[in-house]
Amino acid sequence: MSVHHESEPKLYRYSRTLCGVFTHALCALFTGFITALSRPGSSLFSWHPFLMTLAFSFFMTEAVLLFNPYSSPVKKLKHKAKGRLHWVLQGLCVCCATAGLAVIFYNKHLHDKPHFSTWHGAVGVFTVAVVGLQSLGGLPLLYPKLARGWSLAKLKRYHATSGLLAYLLGSLSLFLGLCSAWFSSSVSGSGWYLAVLCPVLSALVIMSQVTNAYMARKPMQY
Repeated sequence: MSVHHESEPKLYRYSRTLCGVFTHALCALFTGFITALSRPGSSLFSWHPFLMTLAFSFFMTEAVLLFNPYSSPVKKLKHKAKGRLHWVLQGLCVCCATAGLAVIFYNKHLHDKPHFSTWHGAVGVFTVAVVGLQSLGGLPLLYPKLARGWSLAKLKRYHATSGLLAYLLGSLSLFLGLCSAWFSSSVSGSGWYLAVLCPVLSALVIMSQVTNAYMARKPMQY
């Protein structure tokens, strides 16, 4: 543990660790819940909620939590190794999200339904595009030669800022999916509110982590 962390109050460190562990469990439980509810393979549509939840609730959350100084499951790895693992998880997120988008597009085509006619659909396709670009934008941090004179410190902050926006878009897409007719007809009452809390609470923890790590620092010198 760094000197900075050792100088922090124990209560602060314990609360941060608890929040991180809670988020790990929450995204796994939420993904498992949607998997059980959608029963992937039972229909073509069933793959859509499963793949999108796997992408945005599990892979993307875990990709960010790798850098959590309090609850990362790979705290002992060097930052470079964490960066590569982060990119792998983000790649899996993009693959699952793209597959989920392709499934719902083809499903609507088969049933002659309009494409991206709801907020959920419009935000979802925009989110997949943004997350894909965000993953490509991380390559210069893995391979500094691609930066071509850019300051790596600046690139890290830009990447963290745009990554947070991408994560919030993913959380919004999940939230809008929980407002869909499919989910609302399957889950109602207190169960619906508990489900909605999952992406909301995860987003709050990720926001706190990223802002504390990058955005709260002193302004960059140009």
